[in-house]
Amino acid sequence: MRIIVHTGKGGVGKTSTSAATALRCAELGLKTIVISTDTAHSLADAIDMKIGPEPVQISENLWAQEIDARYSMEKYWWRLQQYLVRAFAQREGVEEIIAEEVMILPGLEEGAHLLWINQYVEEDEFDVLIVDAAPTAETLRLLSLPETSRWWFDRMVRILGSRATRFLRPFARPILGTDLPEQQELDSIQLLFDTLDKVRQLLGDPEISTMRLVMTPERMVIKETQRTYTYLNLYGYATDAVICNRVIPPEVDDPYFAAWKDLQQKSMTLIDEAFGPLRKLQSPLFESDIGGLDTLRRLADALYGDENPAAFMSKGMSSHRIHQDEATGDYYLTIPLPFADKRELDVYRSADELTIRVGPYRRNIVLPYTLWKYEIGNASFEESALKMRFFKKETTEPDTEPTNVDL
Repeated sequence: MRIIVHTGKGGVGKTSTSAATALRCAELGLKTIVISTDTAHSLADAIDMKIGPEPVQISENLWAQEIDARYSMEKYWWRLQQYLVRAFAQREGVEEIIAEEVMILPGLEEGAHLLWINQYVEEDEFDVLIVDAAPTAETLRLLSLPETSRWWFDRMVRILGSRATRFLRPFARPILGTDLPEQQELDSIQLLFDTLDKVRQLLGDPEISTMRLVMTPERMVIKETQRTYTYLNLYGYATDAVICNRVIPPEVDDPYFAAWKDLQQKSMTLIDEAFGPLRKLQSPLFESDIGGLDTLRRLADALYGDENPAAFMSKGMSSHRIHQDEATGDYYLTIPLPFADKRELDVYRSADELTIRVGPYRRNIVLPYTLWKYEIGNASFEESALKMRFFKKETTEPDTEPTNVDL
């Protein structure tokens, strides 16, 4: 299956682009589904047809779905949510109906979206999956969830699965005011997080999945798109194209638009310079709103012409790379971080983990066992990439104290 995720700042045309891309793929004979993970759904408006939390066929080879968080959590996360509701309801003065309303924990909603992706990949009924993602910040939470949730869950299981915890389980309610999860509940949750790991691998595989950054030719939008590109590379997701919508066509010569066209032209030059080898696609500012298959077809013509949208547009930067210098035996870790500011970059090492922070986002990279026996020699930020050297140390035990890595 081919997976394409459209993301960008709110209001730049992600939904219309996703729907037009899906329609063109379907008309080329590819069985296609487009799903919206944005809570402020507008996919139905773009297609001009009622759709819901389960796939609805729109036309030949084309299906659409607006994912509903509560419906999805009841379908995929019910055992975890059941435990959380029960635990919260056991607190004095809290009714179960109130507990159920407030127990939509941060991350559960995004996790439910990801599990749909896994379902479609495993069922293998579609050739192409188009994701109309939420605005940038929500999308980054969605894409970072598998890695951050695994980090959290591994530590929770380490505590709750210990012998001491099993011994103390009968005393949990009088001491903590709630029950600890039973082993079968932990096993069920473990399966869910294993599934999230699969989705992480799927979305991080540049041979299957790519991100496409949607924007308009405005300086503020371009800057946010640059930051998004940095964070996508931080988490190891490949980007193969940038899409610029609402470009004023050359034939518009009304003086009212002259200054606006000049600003857009400068912005288009900035996009070319900023995103280098990435493929650039663009669509014009249409004279009316995009809504219905006919206008979506016009948008697809403008973006792709006779090209197949499911094709890989360019070889985007993806996950971190580790290679060994055969002459010295040292290892080198390289993480592409285009547009990152060195002043907002922090690196920490603790035992077998490397924590990288870029601005408000952080990533935990579990180092391979081989590197446990190596010290970090130096780290530098060069050519839009974080580069770190690991050299052999005398002891084979991993460091237990967290250390800051100088850049």
